[in-house]
Amino acid sequence: MSEKIKSWPGTPLGEKEIKEKRILVTEWQPNLKYAWDTGAGYGRDFAELKKGKIVGTKCNKCRRTLLPARLFCEWCFRTADEWVYLKDTGTVNTFSVAYTGTAAERLKVPRIPALIEIDGSGGVAIMHLISDVDPWKVKIGMKVKAVWKPKQKREGAITDIDYWKPI
Repeated sequence: MSEKIKSWPGTPLGEKEIKEKRILVTEWQPNLKYAWDTGAGYGRDFAELKKGKIVGTKCNKCRRTLLPARLFCEWCFRTADEWVYLKDTGTVNTFSVAYTGTAAERLKVPRIPALIEIDGSGGVAIMHLISDVDPWKVKIGMKVKAVWKPKQKREGAITDIDYWKPI
């Protein structure tokens, strides 16, 4: 049977003791620096986006394309079999006409986020924006093409594709 503690040993301290400097307090600002290692899969994926190309990897056992590119298949835990270049065209699977921006601000001109199935990917889709079209004319099944940022403005990110437009 355990005994209940009626009083805790030690000296209780509070804000008063800190203000009166009865205890030692140390303040410091850490100089923290962070780095992100993309690894071989994402690293090549981002490098290819900077060149204006979409690349994925293939798992021949599961018969699927991995996008973003990864070095292993998370379904069967095998190493990906090959790198594949994908088209920068696709099909709108679903979309929204949004009058709210990413910071929850109201927009006068709507944005059109869409799930775009990449041609030749076997059904793999990415989320991106559609533009250069009347929002009310976007349809599920619409064919679209990537509009890339100019080479000098690309930085190796999915945003190197500025948006997708109907073709």
